[in-house]
Amino acid sequence: MIITISGQPGSGKSTVAEHLARKFHLKHLSIGDFRREMALKRGMTIEEFNKLGERQAFTDKEADNFLKSLGKKDNLIIDTRLGWHFIPNSVKIFLKIRPEVGAERIFKHGRKSEKKYKNISEVVKANKKRVESDIKRYKKYYGLNPYTISNYDIIIDTSEMSIKEMCAVTENAVKKFISKDI
Repeated sequence: MIITISGQPGSGKSTVAEHLARKFHLKHLSIGDFRREMALKRGMTIEEFNKLGERQAFTDKEADNFLKSLGKKDNLIIDTRLGWHFIPNSVKIFLKIRPEVGAERIFKHGRKSEKKYKNISEVVKANKKRVESDIKRYKKYYGLNPYTISNYDIIIDTSEMSIKEMCAVTENAVKKFISKDI
């Protein structure tokens, strides 16, 4: 089984992916982490790397080629924007969240490798730019919008959920989805 998980910034993708990896005995990989490493090797933040990606395709193509190679494997959960496209035989999950709630989560629990923000309003603006950059790059290189929810099998709004609830609801949705395919 391969599960691909995507969603809006702060929706809980990494947290839910880690939970599902434990529950279903899957290896968890993050294309975002892969891209952060690519940026770090070039002395850039992920924000700068995304901006560069609007002009230079290698920033996405290298990560996407890695993602495509993962589609030939099994027992994986991949946190990625384009998993639904490059690994169509996966269980495709999208996590939605209201922008202010996602920004609050990022502000409180931000990654060490990402910019530190002064307030939640700053995070809302940064997330908006991040989503716009994703859409711009993926439309330019693939003619796709990674945030079109009709591309996904399971869609969950995590805005009002605790971490425990997000994990339980997503786990149950995956079990239900898998059982209907058997």
